[in-house]
Amino acid sequence: KAKVAASPEPVMAAMMNGMDAFSASLMKDKREIVIAPTIYKFDTFGAFAEEFKLGERDVVLTNEFIYKPFMEELGLKSKFVFQEKFGAGEPSEAMIETMYEAIPYDSYDRVIAVGGGAIMDLCKLLGCKRPTSVHELYFKREPVVHEKEVIAIPTTCGTGSEVTNISVAIVKDEKDGKLTGGETKLGLVSDDIIPNKVCLVPDLLKTLPYKPFAASAIDALIHATESFLSPHRKTVTSEMFSVKAMEMILEGFRRIALEGPDARIDYLGEFVTASLFAGIAFLKAGCATVHGMSFPLGGTYHVPHGESNYALFSKILELYDEYEPAGELGKFKEIVARCLGCTKDDALRTLNVTLEKVLPLKPLHEYGFKEEDIKSFPLSVEANQQRLITNSYRPWSIELSERVYRECF
Repeated sequence: KAKVAASPEPVMAAMMNGMDAFSASLMKDKREIVIAPTIYKFDTFGAFAEEFKLGERDVVLTNEFIYKPFMEELGLKSKFVFQEKFGAGEPSEAMIETMYEAIPYDSYDRVIAVGGGAIMDLCKLLGCKRPTSVHELYFKREPVVHEKEVIAIPTTCGTGSEVTNISVAIVKDEKDGKLTGGETKLGLVSDDIIPNKVCLVPDLLKTLPYKPFAASAIDALIHATESFLSPHRKTVTSEMFSVKAMEMILEGFRRIALEGPDARIDYLGEFVTASLFAGIAFLKAGCATVHGMSFPLGGTYHVPHGESNYALFSKILELYDEYEPAGELGKFKEIVARCLGCTKDDALRTLNVTLEKVLPLKPLHEYGFKEEDIKSFPLSVEANQQRLITNSYRPWSIELSERVYRECF
């Protein structure tokens, strides 16, 4: 497994000369796997609440549509706060600041996140010492200091955020330390923000409408795929988790493609487990080009994270296949072929057909993407997403980013 082994020192040194310091530090990390939280599984939220003895000093951040059917009747004394109170969509500087005002730091000892990726990302911040500026925190000019216990309960099956060391937010963009007037999506990365405990409650996913379910499940597949194709940071253990996640998700998608959206209901436990496995895999092996290129799309046009990744996923795989069809991509195609019942040579086409049945693919212009973005977005990716682009399956460039955006337009 040549790509799992550490690179020879001269080669590694040459690669690190061309990347930012943070990416270089990730590549030096020799840990085989990182599973920081203790993981639990419960049949109901009530069983979780009883086991963890939820009380007055607990703050539960969730959505009202989750609270009403699963929590209200329990009569718990914890403080329940609804994410929608802070604004719609993914976390932003303004949303985080509003959340800080609504939940004073001295009002709780423990944080329980019950929701999708946005709630997970917000609760990771609630577990940390309050910064003087959200903007400075995300541009890594303020330290991350974890102080309070965070318990994560995912209600989607995509982000894997319940086990990861990243909190993503849409922030005011900078160039050379000055605000540009635009926005971008950045990840705050630190092992200190990994939740302390994760509780899987598949029953909570029953409230998730089909479209966000499909987008989040595709996102989990992309996490597993990018981790599997990781050229420098993948380990034997992360590969095990990414392969299992891909197998479980592809089987679920095969059922949906054959039987329709309702086929997911009896498979929700597998989907939420696969999302967790994919999160464990990419915590160590990393995500890459798909995520790096989707961030400005999501940040500028507020495209849901799973959809923005999906919009670029197939085209980027196509370019990988054009430049380097063997190696780890060849192994990926073998996995797809085995799971979807096709030949290796037909794997990427069959994958695309299956994904279209799960969720129709939209061109970028339907999200508001403009022709001038074909030139400007690659510059934002190059400037702000090196921690992801460095992990590309093949060496990436501004020109390749332009090609992907143009052909997806």
